[in-house]
Amino acid sequence: MDVTLLGTGSPLPNPDRAGPATLVRAGSAILLVDCGRGVVMRLAGAGVFPGFLTAVLLTHLHSDHISDLNDIVTSHWVMSPGPTPLRVIGPTGTQRVVDGLLAMLALDAEYRIAHHESLTQGPLVEVTEVEPGDTLGLAGAQVSVHRTDHRPVAPTVGFRIEHEGAVAALAGDGVPCDELDELCRDADLYVQTVIRPELVLAVPNPRLHDILDYHSTVEQAAQTATRAGVKTLVLTHYVPPMAPGDEEAWRALAAAHFSGPIVLGDDLTTVSA
Repeated sequence: MDVTLLGTGSPLPNPDRAGPATLVRAGSAILLVDCGRGVVMRLAGAGVFPGFLTAVLLTHLHSDHISDLNDIVTSHWVMSPGPTPLRVIGPTGTQRVVDGLLAMLALDAEYRIAHHESLTQGPLVEVTEVEPGDTLGLAGAQVSVHRTDHRPVAPTVGFRIEHEGAVAALAGDGVPCDELDELCRDADLYVQTVIRPELVLAVPNPRLHDILDYHSTVEQAAQTATRAGVKTLVLTHYVPPMAPGDEEAWRALAAAHFSGPIVLGDDLTTVSA
């Protein structure tokens, strides 16, 4: 199982970090978790085109996690040799988001169908709305759905992906909770979005300060990893963006609470289990 951090950025624009997105390759399964800005470009950087995807998994419907779902849908449609549904899996509300997205793309679809004889219908998107406790089989990978706590955003979910004994836990945004511990239990890889409160507070923007109560800090992510018996902690979605050369300062905060390997990656960092 290979986990690639396609986008390690956040809602704050950064020229070096795409928006939140993670790629999991597990046997024949190619799973995209979240679709932040620039995701199709980062997929190309990882050697994956949208038509190769087994499914798109959405942890929640905050704009920074779905902003480029439209690019995935359009690229998958145009680049597929024939009518091929794109499977999108996410919490309650995902169908509403996809319906709105397809309405936004309706004129584009009309233009392309009028121009290309090989295109006879618009994008096909197959939505599955999931709840905690659900399980899915995706091209040989087993995916279980777990509640996460990102309130007032609700529902939000994390995905536990298992294949041939390897386990990756992808938590999305949120704060520690019992369900997160269960999601991560004995996982080989635990991918968690993180913030540095002291750095956030240094930015003179009260609206940015509002994020402090519903995202895990670096220390909290490390504590979750220790409680759950995780083997490797993978940090992403850094808020504020991790400055070049500051990696060891972030790592030290986690290492104070977790003794295993800690990965702080740039975009396209890959970790294997």
